[in-house]
Amino acid sequence: MNGQSGSASLNILRVADTPDPTGNVDRWQVFIAEAARRFNIPEAWIRAVMRAESGGQATVGGRPITSPAGAIGLMQVMPETYAELRRRHGLGPDPADPRDNIFAGVAYLREMLDLFGYPHLFAAYNAGPERFEAYRRGEQPLPAETRAYIAQVETELAIGIDNALPAKQPSSATAEAERHRNLNPLLFFAPGRPPTLFVNHDDSASGTDPSGRYSPLDSGKNRDSSMASDRGKSATPVDDQGPP
Repeated sequence: MNGQSGSASLNILRVADTPDPTGNVDRWQVFIAEAARRFNIPEAWIRAVMRAESGGQATVGGRPITSPAGAIGLMQVMPETYAELRRRHGLGPDPADPRDNIFAGVAYLREMLDLFGYPHLFAAYNAGPERFEAYRRGEQPLPAETRAYIAQVETELAIGIDNALPAKQPSSATAEAERHRNLNPLLFFAPGRPPTLFVNHDDSASGTDPSGRYSPLDSGKNRDSSMASDRGKSATPVDDQGPP
């Protein structure tokens, strides 16, 4: 199965529908490691994003997990974004497939890293590159969801995100990962506005997910969200040419 041993992939897929309230993403380690190597992204970043996006849960009630906005799977990738990433990186036809969804999400993280640098790629991943660029230019604030999202990822990685403008074209993801130890531990948010660590999607989702964050893919309940549509846009396509 695309370079994976049959037994390893089968074991991973068997637990795809198992609730994971602790946010443990170890079950997906085989795919995480493979995607980290392909796109030169630290595994810790992938795991932090996956925890914030889906808690490591691929399905709800036996059906693909999706947000009310329509974002799909472990990495919560919008269908339009997946279609483009599939074309560029040779992914499979099913955006909910755990391996392909992880690969799509990590490819998108790589694009955001190349565009905005570390640690700002996380805000761009959640809000979309155009919205984040508007924030960077001082034209509009980040959505509350994105501020909360950053706080959760920040906590996962035990980093502080400062207010500096994103770096341009970092030399490598590995070097960027090492740099986080020396960052000034200032929050990304305005003083006096402490972020919550809970990712608030501002929706009441249906389905069997006890958190209320997600609904099955074919439920037909999608949020009309400008943030969701913006998240599906990539400011600069980045083809899969391997690590820099």
